[in-house]
Amino acid sequence: MSETQPLNLAGVIGYPIAHSKSPRLHGHWLAHHGIQGHYIPMSVAPEDLQDTLRLLPKLGFRGINVTIPHKERVLALSDSATEAALKIGAANTLSFESDGRVRADNTDAYGFLENIKKHAPMVNLNEKTALCLGAGGASRAVLYALTKAGISRILLANRTQARADALAELFTNKVEVLRWGTALNQRQDVDMIVNSTSLGMTGQSDLPFSKGIFGSDMVVNDLVYTPLRTSFLTEAKNAGATTVDGLGMLLHQAKPGFQKWFGTVPTIDEDLRKTVIE
Repeated sequence: MSETQPLNLAGVIGYPIAHSKSPRLHGHWLAHHGIQGHYIPMSVAPEDLQDTLRLLPKLGFRGINVTIPHKERVLALSDSATEAALKIGAANTLSFESDGRVRADNTDAYGFLENIKKHAPMVNLNEKTALCLGAGGASRAVLYALTKAGISRILLANRTQARADALAELFTNKVEVLRWGTALNQRQDVDMIVNSTSLGMTGQSDLPFSKGIFGSDMVVNDLVYTPLRTSFLTEAKNAGATTVDGLGMLLHQAKPGFQKWFGTVPTIDEDLRKTVIE
């Protein structure tokens, strides 16, 4: 590489950052596609966030991914944003323009839908009904994705109902709030169930659901991917439902950023899945 040829630089910021699987994911793609580039994890304290966003373009970075706790604040600090980022209220992917301006995007909704298409290709969400468990940032992305896909009705339940009520107001013509206990213990007339909470994740308590909530004609998606096969998905599969784990959403949400920063459409395959979950 010549001295004048710019480096292909991207990375991920968070605080802390050691938990992020993005370096392994993007590192696999760089090696697989033979790209001379670097993807760098960076621990950035909240008080250093604004200065970091202005410095990285000057250092040659083309963009970054963003993880906790910066997703909401980077949206406010960006110069422009996509509809997805604005509607979801957070950004996980930033691109730097040649003049240093920051463009914010949220690719979680894209990743969610692409994962469903990959593992449940027979599903047409248009005019269907979904039950979404959880009212955090992941749930906002799921609700945005479902509405963009043409779903007609969303039932939403959260342990703290006030948070579900507040989220429902953003999608007033689509979302109905259920009590947490009702959603987890009574069969609803739905085509899809999505767990967007952290319950069932390694180190967390299990989701307290009744096996009777599942039907053989449902698609059941758990956004948790550690472990890949949660008890929630296991019982859904035992009931005959089509099940979709959460790892694919992580992989697909990374694709738009990599393509923009490194100029290559990355491959999402079994080798990538194995690399990320090792």
